[in-house]
Amino acid sequence: MTAEPDGPEDRLRRFATIWSRALFPVTATSLTRPELEERLLPLARRLRGALLARGFDAEAGRDVGAALVDAHCTDPDALSHSLDCVDAYLVLYCGEDGPQEDLRVRASRLQHAMAAGFARALRERTLAEQEAISQAALRAQGVVAQALHASEARFRAVFEGAAIGIGIADLDGNVLQINGALQRMFGGSEQTLRGRRVQDLTHPEDLPQTWRLYDELVRGEREHYHTEKAFSRPDGTALWTNLTVSLLRDADGAPQYTLALMEDTTERRLLNLRLRYEATHDALTGLPNRTLFFERLEKVLAAGEGKRFGLCYLDLDGFKTINDSLGHAAGDRLLVEVADRLQSCATAPGEMVARLGGDEFVALTTGPDTRHEVDELAARIMNVLVAPVSIDGRELTVRGSIGIVEGPAGERSAAEVLRSADITMYRAKSAGGNRFELADPEADARAITRHGLTTALPAALERGEFFIEYQPLVHLGDGSVRGAEALVRWLHPQHGVLGPDRFIPLAEHTGLIVPLGRWVLEESVRQAGAWRERTGGTDPLRINVNLSPCQLTHPGLVQDTVDILERAGVRPEALCLEVTESALIGADDDLLKPLRRLAEMGVDIALDDFGTGYSNLANLRRLPVSVLKLDRSFTQGMQQFPADPVDLKIVEGIVALAHSLDLAVTVEGVETGAQAEQLRILGCDTAQGWYYARPGPPERLHELALVDATG
Repeated sequence: MTAEPDGPEDRLRRFATIWSRALFPVTATSLTRPELEERLLPLARRLRGALLARGFDAEAGRDVGAALVDAHCTDPDALSHSLDCVDAYLVLYCGEDGPQEDLRVRASRLQHAMAAGFARALRERTLAEQEAISQAALRAQGVVAQALHASEARFRAVFEGAAIGIGIADLDGNVLQINGALQRMFGGSEQTLRGRRVQDLTHPEDLPQTWRLYDELVRGEREHYHTEKAFSRPDGTALWTNLTVSLLRDADGAPQYTLALMEDTTERRLLNLRLRYEATHDALTGLPNRTLFFERLEKVLAAGEGKRFGLCYLDLDGFKTINDSLGHAAGDRLLVEVADRLQSCATAPGEMVARLGGDEFVALTTGPDTRHEVDELAARIMNVLVAPVSIDGRELTVRGSIGIVEGPAGERSAAEVLRSADITMYRAKSAGGNRFELADPEADARAITRHGLTTALPAALERGEFFIEYQPLVHLGDGSVRGAEALVRWLHPQHGVLGPDRFIPLAEHTGLIVPLGRWVLEESVRQAGAWRERTGGTDPLRINVNLSPCQLTHPGLVQDTVDILERAGVRPEALCLEVTESALIGADDDLLKPLRRLAEMGVDIALDDFGTGYSNLANLRRLPVSVLKLDRSFTQGMQQFPADPVDLKIVEGIVALAHSLDLAVTVEGVETGAQAEQLRILGCDTAQGWYYARPGPPERLHELALVDATG
């Protein structure tokens, strides 16, 4: 049947033609280019079907990726060229008249499925070849030497055509033969390896047992072994391999040769190292982040008797003023400069600098005399902060307050040490800042008293000194305002308006967060009811209220919430309670029980600051959450064009994971239109940030709800 000119079949044929032209130069197939096009045509039809289907069919993408391997298109560039064609032309030629943005999201997901199918099929094919060769070598054992002479042609076909590297050496370690795959791994000629001794191929990162296993093999004490081993290429670069070495015996059973099978894992290892680095380092400054710092601190504290540590907890004085007056970009450049200076202070063995978040940094030192060393470290930090920082033509003076904790290992947990340092740092800040203080339990207690935690906060609540500002939550699909996050403020008689970061931690230390949190919940729900009445009950705005970890353990949480909703006449579906990820780390069933009860009532539970703590994705399955709120650190790389591809992949992966678990995704800290558009393309559901509006009075949110928020 002839395809209708410019009809679906004709456009499908054009897509297959473009695909074959891109793929043909990087294939090892014997097919001609037109024959390859005919081979790709049913695959293109499968992709079109998956693109236009009602539900997403990831299996179709995986099958297409696997089909490329079956067609001998196994070169990595074959996958890259195929994904480029799908990205550029699938929606254009096969999308028909569907919604373009949805089709592009669907095409992007198909690319991921193709890559997964291609990788899995190629891996299975490689492992099958490796297993076949390994099993043949083990079964043959003493008769392999004879088989080499009797079946030279058959052995040579397997030997030379294998996708993995193969080498044969005698028992003295002299390399006798290598195949083409092994030669390509090392990047030299055959003579580069042939004739060399196996024992000369050592590498500084060899495990201690590597050569012990080899010696046992050539002595006939074992038949084979498997290990991960690095080699040095002729150009000086490292080649990492999964290495299997087997013993070949003669007809009488005596050891005769060794057979080495190598799989090149260099790129996989580099990728794993990069992912590990990104997970444990701050994206802005490059310093170790909170995760890596806690890992290091816990090891130091578990070092045993006779070991000591010293910790400096630094918070920049007046950083919020700089951030508010000059903008976040200037604030970020200031943080980068401060990080560089701090890094120069911690160069001795056992010293480390990390960024915990915001303008908070820590420096850690270990050794036998940390009493003296930590004081010197704090002095060095204060000295490097003296020089002004030039940003946008302005000379900014940077000062900092440091809390110091020093002592023997094994007496306190990492959380206790950091809490003590935090309190001590605030004591230094309360004393005027630009100084460091040494932690002291009695002084900590006096600092708490000076802050007036036992009297000021309850009195402030009774006098009505607290008020709430609302920051809109905007739907990324249509730009409509779907609700708001309630952010409590304290109009302090002496210090003016204080943000929650200034007094919520203090309230949590004393337990006063419970009555304060109840007031915030009651006021916010009342406001949600007022919005519902103003809109006539249509499209009610949802209110997000932060829930402190201390409130989770309060026995009246569920009943208080029920009573507040009933009094305000607000349905549970209009309320979302935000709980920080760190509050639920290691949470047991007793702690999760009230959240589950609230979720069963219809209240949404959001996991706030997701990704900033010990992100255990497995925990998501047992947590009663329906929303993930991504921390702004994940999207900072999207504020500029082009966006950081690693940031895109990380956010894309988190969104895919969340949606697969039926979780909505909200993103904080959206500051640019380009950033908002990129997040929409990646599939995020709602967002909040200065791009839409700063926190403000409830009247402003109502005004925003009446217009297109993207305008």
